[in-house]
Amino acid sequence: MTAVVFVGPTLAPEAISECLDATILPPVRQGDVYRVVGDKPTAIGIIDGFFEGVPSVWHKEILWAIEQGIPVFGSASMGALRAAELANFGMIGVGGIFEDYYNGTLQDDDEVAVLHSPAELGFQPLSEPMVSIRATVTQAQTAAILPSDTASEVLRCAKTMHYRNRIWSDILAALQDLPGIAEFEDWLPTGRIDAKARDAVAMLERMSEHLAGSPLPPTDIARTERTLMWKALRARIDAGDSVADHSVIDELRLQPELYSTLRDRAVLALLSREEASGQDRTPERDELVRQMEDHRANVGLSRRSDLMAWIAANDLNPEGYEAMLADAARIEAATASRAGRLDTQLLSELRRSDQYTQLRDRAVSKAEQALPTGQSGVDRLRVLMWYFESRLDQTVPDDLDSYAVALGLTGRDAFYEMIEAEFLYCHSGAAE
Repeated sequence: MTAVVFVGPTLAPEAISECLDATILPPVRQGDVYRVVGDKPTAIGIIDGFFEGVPSVWHKEILWAIEQGIPVFGSASMGALRAAELANFGMIGVGGIFEDYYNGTLQDDDEVAVLHSPAELGFQPLSEPMVSIRATVTQAQTAAILPSDTASEVLRCAKTMHYRNRIWSDILAALQDLPGIAEFEDWLPTGRIDAKARDAVAMLERMSEHLAGSPLPPTDIARTERTLMWKALRARIDAGDSVADHSVIDELRLQPELYSTLRDRAVLALLSREEASGQDRTPERDELVRQMEDHRANVGLSRRSDLMAWIAANDLNPEGYEAMLADAARIEAATASRAGRLDTQLLSELRRSDQYTQLRDRAVSKAEQALPTGQSGVDRLRVLMWYFESRLDQTVPDDLDSYAVALGLTGRDAFYEMIEAEFLYCHSGAAE
């Protein structure tokens, strides 16, 4: 097999081909390096990789490739990050971005992160990486375009932005009154520095030289520790990742109602993930623990061994399971933040699905025969047992307050009033 290069928004495929005869693969993610090692490539180059929403490439995958005698190069983006972390273990970092991470000048992952289009649109970059903003500002100072104070302010402004929002037009609009900004804006189209692309090309040239016979510096190759997590990842990939993901989705499409329901929730997960990313917010540990407890209770995973077996059966690992819980936590947070605006939209959705009149008529009928709150004389535990065990065929939740809030109510008392009214309505015969 030829060399392999993982690349996305940093370089177009034709730019790779100009420098190196290589198999071009999408941005690297967890498991990808281990997979290609099985094809015995002459070298592996990592430029781009996924940062969020998708499990990132493991360090051990790279160490495994090196242990198998395959040189692994990194630069520009995810490649620079991993190379800085693994340079002392044999990974070959190339370029100024790698050097800055390796010596500690850069430390934040967001320096190389960008927003980009999906694979279908060629991973086109939609924001500017901070490392390129720094290189461009330095070049503008060298060219006497930007005064020192203005240059510092450009960097400060860009760094305070979330990486998805770093766009030159927005940065300049926020600083338009500063000295030199107008000149800088005129200079930018021809003077802009693409630091990531520059480093990526340097890495490709280094790989080409190696493949042409240029020796690599000697290094002590460490044996990859065979942990349970590493064995689990290898076993999953060696088994062919179970059934191909697209085939599973095709099976889901054969159940259109379920597909529609899960599609809408998947969209909500993506939107809430993007919102949380824009606010630089990640779920707290206690949120994840609560989501895990709810999931285990719903699925019936009382023992840890049951949970681990479920994770394996669902083609996950603990990191993937945690990512699933984080999605659920973000959906819950996004829903809670919009609680005051949901009712109007829910009514609209009921009308669209032609279920509004049925529920409205039922609500009117229930209100006509309702007793004042708390005067029914019905035991609260009896009502709870009836609702959950008889109506929903499930146990009463341990945390009724959280259950009620998830339904858009203020707490357990409001929830009890609602199901008490339902209990009386159903036992009055009016529900018939």
